[in-house]
Amino acid sequence: MLSFCSNDYLGLATHLNIKKAFIDTANAEGVGSGAAHLLSGHSRTHQQLEEALVEFTGQRRVLLFSSGYQANLGVIDGLMSRGDKVIQDKLNHASLLDGGRLSEATQVRYPHADMSALERRLVQTDSRCLVVSDGVFSMDGDIVPLPELLALSKKHHAGVLIDDAHGLGVLGAKGKGCLEHWQIESDSLPIVMGTFGKAFGTAGAFVAADEVVIETLIQQSRTFVYTTAQPAAIAAATLASLELVETEHWRREKLQALIQQFRLGAKELGLTLMDSMTAIQPLVLADVEQAVRVGKALEGKGFLVGVIRPPTVPEGAARLRVTLSAAHTEQDVSQLLDALEAVLCIAQ
Repeated sequence: MLSFCSNDYLGLATHLNIKKAFIDTANAEGVGSGAAHLLSGHSRTHQQLEEALVEFTGQRRVLLFSSGYQANLGVIDGLMSRGDKVIQDKLNHASLLDGGRLSEATQVRYPHADMSALERRLVQTDSRCLVVSDGVFSMDGDIVPLPELLALSKKHHAGVLIDDAHGLGVLGAKGKGCLEHWQIESDSLPIVMGTFGKAFGTAGAFVAADEVVIETLIQQSRTFVYTTAQPAAIAAATLASLELVETEHWRREKLQALIQQFRLGAKELGLTLMDSMTAIQPLVLADVEQAVRVGKALEGKGFLVGVIRPPTVPEGAARLRVTLSAAHTEQDVSQLLDALEAVLCIAQ
């Protein structure tokens, strides 16, 4: 089947250089790391990856985690506690919401990307506060209004955590994500969580921040302290991937061209897509049964598309979540559009 539901946005998951780095390091060092980072699990390769990510992100320090979910839990729970306040966008990823609950801080949410509502929440805050948002929202594909969010947070003395899982590698001329997209200055950098299992094509995650934040997480982030480190082979594969992300700009350019092709084709078919210029292109069908029928009909034609239903999205917002990759061709996208036209015509 032709998959349009993978998060392998740059088509790197099967790249020969990445596979070779993984295999060579596994042959040299074995498959398992054997322990947590703070014991003997942190290898030279892990350290090299952290240092390379410092250069890539422009941050002072980087800390590796075994997954993005663990990173988000570990950052919020590691930094916040009872009596503090965590303010979150209503459409944030489940891991961010779970991190807020786990921390026992007071958790407040604001309507999606509504900066006026965020400021009202901040005005009502008289305790330590962390503003938390996705960079690219995983179900809608839109981008956080980061300059406004950072300005409001600075004005009200709140910290900021951005989950840039779906932005890193994809957004910005050099693939540095939301911060590069919005041209955020180095003196205004928020805490950033990034994953490797999407545009980087490997697995795991990292948190980039200043010295104080990273040292605090090393001591207090339970999902870092008490988790076995990822294999060194994963770190080696990610180092190889990072080099490709930085140098092969054509992958982002091709992805953007495919996004434009899909959006234009959908418009010509009379399909209404959500306001997204990222690789995530949701087609809202509202009715759950229709979304399921269309998804199965597309499977019958050889296309695998994500069918997203409540409670992952709100009631009345069931959708096809189409994700594009630099591994796709123009012909692939044209064939998907043809299949959508045929299937939706029958469904209606």
